[in-house]
Amino acid sequence: MAALRADERSVVLPHWRDRCLVTAENVPVRLSGVDAVRVLEAAAETAFLGLDGGVAVFAADLSGHAETDAVALAGAVSTVDVRKLAGHLAPAEAAAQAYARGLFYWHRQQRWCGSCGAVTTAGGGGHVRVCSGAECGRLFFPRIEPAVIVLVQAPEVDRCLLARHAGAPEGSYSTLAGFVEVGESLEDAVRREMTEEVGVEVTDLAYQGSQAWPFPAGLMVAFRATAASVEVKVDGVELIEARWFTRDELAARAAAGRLGRVDSIDRHLLGSWLTAGQPG
Repeated sequence: MAALRADERSVVLPHWRDRCLVTAENVPVRLSGVDAVRVLEAAAETAFLGLDGGVAVFAADLSGHAETDAVALAGAVSTVDVRKLAGHLAPAEAAAQAYARGLFYWHRQQRWCGSCGAVTTAGGGGHVRVCSGAECGRLFFPRIEPAVIVLVQAPEVDRCLLARHAGAPEGSYSTLAGFVEVGESLEDAVRREMTEEVGVEVTDLAYQGSQAWPFPAGLMVAFRATAASVEVKVDGVELIEARWFTRDELAARAAAGRLGRVDSIDRHLLGSWLTAGQPG
């Protein structure tokens, strides 16, 4: 790690409180040479993200500085939430920025040992924290909180079920999702969440993919499932309403740019279901 940090080719991605630092073109700052060394030395925490074509990539957390000072240290013009940039970055760049954001959030939340209360220190290139307690020494690793996200299709008629969450604008619908609980399989979580959120029992679960979601520590696991009936019942608290959409209705929403978040697997679920129903 010391040799890689000192290598003038190594790249550093500076962050500040869950935000990346950007240039005037709204592009994340990438530093190397003396600029990279300066930021690494000023950072409260650093993390080794990996090798890119043989070049080491580090992230540096400048959260201990005032925002204006962090911007100046990085030679940036401002800070931006990574989520706002995700849809405009190349997949590899978006993944690296999200990776850094997730690691630094965890570091800030794991400064003390949950067993003995002693201070923890970073190790392993920023991928582990170690309790400093003489009789403890517990190791802590980054937390991942798995959640399921589900596209439910009707049993007979060609429709899918979408819901509007509390606080969402009128006409804003998305697929259903929820966190996996202790002792549950992913499939059990799908069945429970669909019953709790919309009162629908589901069958024929099919895995569709997954997506890292470090906002702050999620892993989204996507499924498609079939409802046993078309009757729905929302609680009016977490969900305001839920309704069935035909493929034509979903196609109209896609044409209007309302087919899920651009940075979420929600869009993939909806888009793949819509495409599957098209002729040819």
